[in-house]
Amino acid sequence: MATRNLDIRPIAGALGAEIHGVDLSRDLDAGTVDAIRQAWLQYLVVFFRDQTLDSDAFMAFARAMGEPVEYPFVHGLDGYPEIIQVAKMEHEKVNFGGVWHTDTAYLEHPPMGTMLVAREIPPYGGDTLYASGYAAYDALSDGMKRLLDGLVAINSSAKADVTKTREDRIKDSGREEPGKVYEAAHPAVRTHPETGRKALFVNTAHTVRFEGMTEEESAPLLAYLHAHQVRPEFTCRFRWQPGSLAFWDNRCALHNPVNDYHGYRRLMHRITLKGDRPA
Repeated sequence: MATRNLDIRPIAGALGAEIHGVDLSRDLDAGTVDAIRQAWLQYLVVFFRDQTLDSDAFMAFARAMGEPVEYPFVHGLDGYPEIIQVAKMEHEKVNFGGVWHTDTAYLEHPPMGTMLVAREIPPYGGDTLYASGYAAYDALSDGMKRLLDGLVAINSSAKADVTKTREDRIKDSGREEPGKVYEAAHPAVRTHPETGRKALFVNTAHTVRFEGMTEEESAPLLAYLHAHQVRPEFTCRFRWQPGSLAFWDNRCALHNPVNDYHGYRRLMHRITLKGDRPA
């Protein structure tokens, strides 16, 4: 059994911490699971180094943290429908999810969290940036908070198609209905169901407008919010190594995989965990 003697090392002021002293391939006792979850809630994204996880162990850790769910656009691995491959091949120029976003905000119940484990890493580049929705909301003026607290954001999977953030993986492993459009209305500011904190909940990959407004009317405010929410002081950066694992809270953190390694392969495996309806 793994122990709960964790070494937690924050990596930035707004969010992010590395957790050392745990082997995720082993059975985790209840105390260790709780300690990891509490660190995750506190730091929004936690990172583990030098983990040797096959698909069974990856699934076991995911189940310890939540309920794995399937991704609506891409088939999972054989025998593991909840694990999808996130890859950029040597000949490709566009990377999967290569823009600031929260995962699948166009679903009625977006994921609670996402796990990503590194299988193959380029010799340089391919870092992932994260940003705190808490910090972004807290830094807004009182007037802007009052405005946003009453707004509902319309999120669409069609916008991800326009940005081509998943084009190549749909070509080689897409589901039977790749053209299906998902759309969901969520509060522009959501209250975290566990911490009670408010987080800005719009993103440039999926949010198209505000309810009751046209896209043209919504665009100036969305442009401001998209730029505001990724200010450097709200972010952290993670440099991957083979065996690294990241686990982030999709309810209050955005992420952006940096596309700066053309000519090299980057291969990751991802699991998303079932979430609730934002409120």
